[in-house]
This record gives sequence, structure tokens and C-alpha cells, in this order.
Amino acid sequence: MSQLPSETLQGYSVPSVRQFSVFLENRVGRLLDLLRHFDDASHVHVMGLNVIDSSDHAVIRMIPDNADAARHLLGDLGIAFSEIDVIVSVIDDSHSLADMCLYLLGAELNILFIYSLIQQSAIGESVIAVAVDDLTLGGQLLLRKGFNLLGEGDLHL
Repeated sequence: MSQLPSETLQGYSVPSVRQFSVFLENRVGRLLDLLRHFDDASHVHVMGLNVIDSSDHAVIRMIPDNADAARHLLGDLGIAFSEIDVIVSVIDDSHSLADMCLYLLGAELNILFIYSLIQQSAIGESVIAVAVDDLTLGGQLLLRKGFNLLGEGDLHL
């Protein structure tokens, strides 16, 4: 019996980025405090941010450029958070957001949420984060359609 390479055994994983959903009390200055901790840490930066506000709490979706460092920083601060992988893609003239939605709809994939990142690509196009209900299928589909997907190593200030 031949030995299969580990990549074959595990299947193909698409480029993805770790997103943290941080739970904060809805009080004046809490977001600023959180962002200052990231500013003070030299080894991790916030590359994407989305705030979902309610009367008593806020959920801050954030994409760092170093997931391990962000996990340790949030843990050290005693802040509650969860993590998921999201697709990060460049949006340009030939690969629009509408095209992305059309392709994902055609595959019957639900878009759970979508938002822009702070950074732009090296040549100035927009970069977006999108969560779908099947990351592997969604990522493989977008790659086949020619979208430029980014991984954590591609994120930088």
C-alpha cells in the first residue's frame, strides 16, 4: 500500500483568515480601550473591524494580522471572545462584490456577514472579509472564478 501525502489525506484548504468576535459592555470608551491595547502591542495589528451595537453590549468583529498574538492579548486582558475563519478577498474591476454574491448564491451558500478591511491590496483595490456557511466550498468556488484570496501572511499595514 502506498503512502499518500498528508495534503491529500487532509484535503485542500483555501486561504482564510481568523476573525475574532469580541464581546464588550456597551460603555463609552470601551472600543477605544480595546484598540489602544492592540496599538500598544508591537506584534499584532487590527486589519479589519466591524461593530455590532446593542443597548447593553457590543460585538466587535476584528481581523488581526497575527491570530496567535491576538488570542494571547485578548486572553491576558480577560476579554470574552470567539473565533472563526473567514474568506478575505480582493475586489477589483474584474471581480466585483456583486459577482462574488452571484457565484456564492449559485452554489447555494449563505453569506453570514461581510465587511471591508482597513487595508487595501498592494495596488489599491478594496479588500473584504466574508463569512459563508461552507468556507471550503466558498473559497474553492471563488478561486476557480479567479478571485484573489488572502491569508494571514498577506495582511500587513
